Amino acid sequence: MDWIRLSVDYGVIGILVFLSFLSVGVALERYMYLKRVDIRAYRSKQKIEIDLTRGLFIIASVASNAPYIGLLGTVLGIMLTFYTIGQEGLVDTKRVMVGLALALKATALGLLVAIPSSVLYNHLLRKIKEKIALWEMENGR
Repeated sequence: MDWIRLSVDYGVIGILVFLSFLSVGVALERYMYLKRVDIRAYRSKQKIEIDLTRGLFIIASVASNAPYIGLLGTVLGIMLTFYTIGQEGLVDTKRVMVGLALALKATALGLLVAIPSSVLYNHLLRKIKEKIALWEMENGR
């Protein structure tokens, strides 16, 4: 069952760290794009929406799935703790609590990835709506 411990420590947490970098990276790219985009260059609302919202699905996907990935890590960690209890045939409260605390770190990290991603997504979506509203005002639509 060592593979479960390694899966939680390196697999699940590694995935969450990667997703956090991905989400922040996409958010920074989109934010910088929104700052420099010239809305007057667009002739159709559909084209500006497509260009402005490109990549936002990545941030939204990270925000919605990171808690589930963290929960998967927690479930695997709890399974490992119960397996260890069953194999050793004794209940040492200290070892059980340490095992459960370590299992919960995956859920905590999942939330730490999801919450900022959700905030970034909502902030960028608001900026996009502002740009589209400005385009509509300038083009009389």
